Amino acid sequence: MVSRIESVCTGRLGRLTACLVLVVLAALPARAEYRQLDAIVAVVNDDVVLASELLSRLDTVRKQIAESDVQAPPDDVLVSQIMERLILESLQLQEAERRGLEIDDETLTRAVASFAQDNNLSLEQFRAVLAQDGIGYAEFREQIRREMIMSRLQRNLVSRRIAISDKDIDDLLDSPYYQQLLSDEYRIGHILLTIDENADDAAVEAARAEARRIVAELREGANFREMAIANSSASTALEGGDLGWRKAGELPSLFAEEVLELDLGETADPIETAGGIHIVQLLDVRGASTQSEQQARVRHILVQPSAIRTEAETRALIEDIHQRLQDGADFAALAEEYSEDPGSALNGGDLGWTSGNEFVAEFQQVLADTPTGDLSEPFRSQYGWHVLEVTDRREQDMSQEARRRMAMQILHQRRFDEELQEWQKELRDEAFVEVRI
Repeated sequence: MVSRIESVCTGRLGRLTACLVLVVLAALPARAEYRQLDAIVAVVNDDVVLASELLSRLDTVRKQIAESDVQAPPDDVLVSQIMERLILESLQLQEAERRGLEIDDETLTRAVASFAQDNNLSLEQFRAVLAQDGIGYAEFREQIRREMIMSRLQRNLVSRRIAISDKDIDDLLDSPYYQQLLSDEYRIGHILLTIDENADDAAVEAARAEARRIVAELREGANFREMAIANSSASTALEGGDLGWRKAGELPSLFAEEVLELDLGETADPIETAGGIHIVQLLDVRGASTQSEQQARVRHILVQPSAIRTEAETRALIEDIHQRLQDGADFAALAEEYSEDPGSALNGGDLGWTSGNEFVAEFQQVLADTPTGDLSEPFRSQYGWHVLEVTDRREQDMSQEARRRMAMQILHQRRFDEELQEWQKELRDEAFVEVRI
């Protein structure tokens, strides 16, 4: 817990604009001088790195290395690496400031509270832990703010450098490595009835009969865990025969093909091998092929306040349209005449099949609350006044789309890491940096 907090809490301790003293960090043990003078150790464009920042980060890194029980590199190597990190952080924060990127206090407070919750602490308890470790709460908040600003800057600037084509996704999905990576995972229940290698025919037949009995009871709804504990001689018997989550390529070859043919909750026929008889049940499955979502077919009419139509007049108009629809007017005709949504007006207000996730919260809520075949009451969103109608609902198989989304995420993350390194290098190369140690 302490090391995690320390790793977040290091960094800038303030800006001393009047700091003119140049200190050479030739003898690292002489630490008192730097705390007294707090010299500038690097100039980074319009910013500076202070000796106190360098020494604070050096303290933290040394503690982390000591706790990880690995050999620490020489001090000059550590100082060089930390200095580069501080320079890069400064450059990113300056770039964010130029672009007007900020983290407001409310967002910051939620992030700090989430950090405390991740450590199973209330905010008050977390502040107490920080105090015990000699870390100021205000300092901690500002470091979190800086981390969030840099993260937002990276997302904004690096993501726009990434282009992923349909061919890129197809190539990824077709590659053997990623077919395994993106494959479904199966949770298998396994019962083993061993047969002695010297068993006679009668003993073998008795084992087969026992296996058939167990399978029959499982198919009638018997609890697999209880059956495994009572009957299995496998090493997983006391765990209820649960083999855990495994991808298709990780399933035991003895029954991998049978498992892939099972429906959820189905028990395979007994599988006989030289070592015994295996009984397997598909307990659960997760992954792209199990993805589905609830979708609605929806159409709407949007009217907006303007310079020539007040808010009250706009609301009166949507209420009049709503009444006309209730009286039997044609929805598509009214949408074409009145709707100010350019994307759907010419289609009679039709938005097609949707899960609703792409709409604003108000629209999502009304869509969820409106029964199939019904008309909603007029409602307001940031875009204006709406009335919508849900014409149908369905559960749509999203397995192929889910696999493509997963592939897109993998490609994006891989390229993001590559582009981030390249972008940071460009930022560093284009900057004015004067290191004074």
